[in-house]
Formats: sequence, C-alpha cells, structure tokens
Amino acid sequence: MASTVVAAGLTIAATGFAGRYAFQAMKHMEPQVKQVFQSLPKSAFRGGYYRVGFEPKMMTWEAALILGISPTANKGKIRDAHQRIMLPEGGSPYTVAKINEAKDLLEGQGKK
Repeated sequence: MASTVVAAGLTIAATGFAGRYAFQAMKHMEPQVKQVFQSLPKSAFRGGYYRVGFEPKMMTWEAALILGISPTANKGKIRDAHQRIMLPEGGSPYTVAKINEAKDLLEGQGKK
C-alpha cells in the first residue's frame, strides 16, 4: 500500500516537472513561432474554407467538408447544416448547386 502511494507521488511529481519544462521551452520558442506564422501567406488562414477544386463526382468526405459535418452525421444534422449554410448564402448558382449536391449525397446514404 505504501509503495503504491510513493509511486503515485513520484509520478505526479515527474508529470509536474515535465509540464514545467515544456512550458518554459514553449516560452523560448514563441518568437520563432510568431515569425513562422507571419511568413505564411494570409490566404492560408481563410477561416477553414475548402480551397481546393471540386472532384468531378462528389465524394462523401467532400460533401461532409462542404457542409462542415461528419461524414457519418444523421439526417437531422445534415438538414441543420444545410439550412445554416443556405440561409446567409446568396452566392453563385454553382456554389448553391454544390451545397445542395452535398446535402443530397449525404442524405441518400440511408442514415437516419
């Protein structure tokens, strides 16, 4: 019993020291990290938009990425995501068609 308590105490102490070391190392790396982020193009941080062209035939992962949901989402989540995107959307007919295609593809997979 006593050895278990000692082992638990040593584990907690080691974790604390490792965390302290990692925190101090991160402080020293902060200027380099900031420099790397500043050197990246601004378009790399567009709020998570899908910046690659569409596939000729839409795939499940692509439809899920367009709607911002899991590929295994149920029909309720698919409809909610579709509605959330389409309400403020006033974009091109092509964009609207792709959003609708994504919804139809995911709903057509028989998920309830």
